[in-house]
Amino acid sequence: MRTYADAEAGRRWRATIADAQAGDRRALDELVAGWLPLVYNIVGRALNGHADVDDVVQETMLRAVDNLGSLRDPDSFRSWLVAIAMRQIRDRARRRTPQRLDESVSPGEAADFAELTVLRLQLEGQRREVAEAARWLDDEDRELLSLWWLEVAGELTRRELAAAVGISRQHAAVRVQRVKERLEISRGIVRALDGACPDLRETTARWDGRPDSVWRKRLARHIRGCGYCGDTREPVVPAERLLVGIALVPVPAGFTISLALGGKTAAAATGTASAGWSAKVLTALTKPAVAVTAGATLAAGGAYVVVQAPDDPPARAAVVPTAASTPAAAPASPGPSPSRSASPPAPPSPTASEKKTARYGTVVDVVDSAPAPDTRPATLPQRPASGVTSSGGAHATMNHRGDGVTLSGRGYVLVRWQISPQYRSGGLVMPSWTGLKGKLFHVASGGGRRMDDPVSATDPTATGMGSTATGYIVLPSGTQQMWQNEYFYLAGSVTLTVNERGADYGLNVFPTTWDAVQRDVTSGPGQGAGRYGLVRDTGEDDAPVPQYVTRETPADPARVPQASRV
Repeated sequence: MRTYADAEAGRRWRATIADAQAGDRRALDELVAGWLPLVYNIVGRALNGHADVDDVVQETMLRAVDNLGSLRDPDSFRSWLVAIAMRQIRDRARRRTPQRLDESVSPGEAADFAELTVLRLQLEGQRREVAEAARWLDDEDRELLSLWWLEVAGELTRRELAAAVGISRQHAAVRVQRVKERLEISRGIVRALDGACPDLRETTARWDGRPDSVWRKRLARHIRGCGYCGDTREPVVPAERLLVGIALVPVPAGFTISLALGGKTAAAATGTASAGWSAKVLTALTKPAVAVTAGATLAAGGAYVVVQAPDDPPARAAVVPTAASTPAAAPASPGPSPSRSASPPAPPSPTASEKKTARYGTVVDVVDSAPAPDTRPATLPQRPASGVTSSGGAHATMNHRGDGVTLSGRGYVLVRWQISPQYRSGGLVMPSWTGLKGKLFHVASGGGRRMDDPVSATDPTATGMGSTATGYIVLPSGTQQMWQNEYFYLAGSVTLTVNERGADYGLNVFPTTWDAVQRDVTSGPGQGAGRYGLVRDTGEDDAPVPQYVTRETPADPARVPQASRV
């Protein structure tokens, strides 16, 4: 049912489209910025975050701008734009063979759109399950899923979905039903892989961790015949009920379209409308031409573009101190935060001379102040990465004392915190890293918030660590306050163990990539997050190491010293 707000929004967009067609610069800017998130979500989910997403989004927006004058009915702009995006997705598939597509994605890569959806929308439980199940769909099914997801979320209508695919609404209903059936099968696979079925572990012993149709069928056969994997243990909510009203995945701040403006395109653009369209948008939405005259970068949302002539010296990036190096005053918290008050003051940061001589393992991450919400992170160094393998698979979920996962390789790892003070508050025994061979660094914190940030608009005492009504999770004295997402870099092997005693908490562990870390920490206020992330990596051996890490393999991992020398 259309509401008054929907009608008002429709009238506003009709006026904006008409003004853009007439050559209004601001209207075109607003049009591009307003519809980029929708296109990004469609393309990102259809291609599952493949490296070609940037190119396809760019080409879609370019064609929309180039052909805007041919649009006769402004009311059909959304379905027209979505149809352009789907054509670009299919054109990309025709240009690339399956073999080339497989070679372009490394087996250990986890920086896909499913992960981005989980992280940026902070999905949990069965909503997370639906997002991750999308990995198991074939390309054609994932294309339709990208539209159906937005239909259920209220961003598209069934008429627009059918028009974008080029079929009737009756045929669209049949195809959507088939995709939903395959999605439910895939959800069962995600649940089973999160479980502890010994027969399934044996079945997947030779699986490389990359979802495909062969393994989908193989795992589905196992689940149908397995009493353990087939037991859902809780009612399965239909996917459409889980997705109703869910927001668009924010366009990451690190998502850019870096292009150049050529003389030929500029001439064509200026002749399109009498007033001429905004040079800012035209530059950002134009592919490189032979005669390059300027460079441009379109930031997420299309709201900010820097144009620089090729001969100009590169602009110097502003150096933003991290909280670890220059503590920033944390915003006033409306509620108590025992984890902060119970900790001693942070010791002074090492001097430059101390950092130069520091050896690996001598710099331990200690208590610091949260940066202000609008403080952008420092540059994230990029370390060499060939991929990390996990004994728990691509997504290990650990909820109980003694649960552990062994990580091996060279690359980045995400540890996502899930704290449940409503079930059991009190003192928390931190997880530990044991049996370390090689090196392990704490490189960044993200997820859009620290766990002691406010989380409720109605309860001013509520943070990720609890509330006055449920009680609080209390960290050991001197322990670094964790964020929703904590990122580490491993060069070797190590085991991470949950030491749950008292307070209720869980950990999700994902092998990930530098690109995914960069996207997370550079997403901040205005993009569905409470604050930007925090970069802790110096790029050297004096980068912080986890507080509870040891090269030993103790009988009780919960007794690992807080500041072991490694």
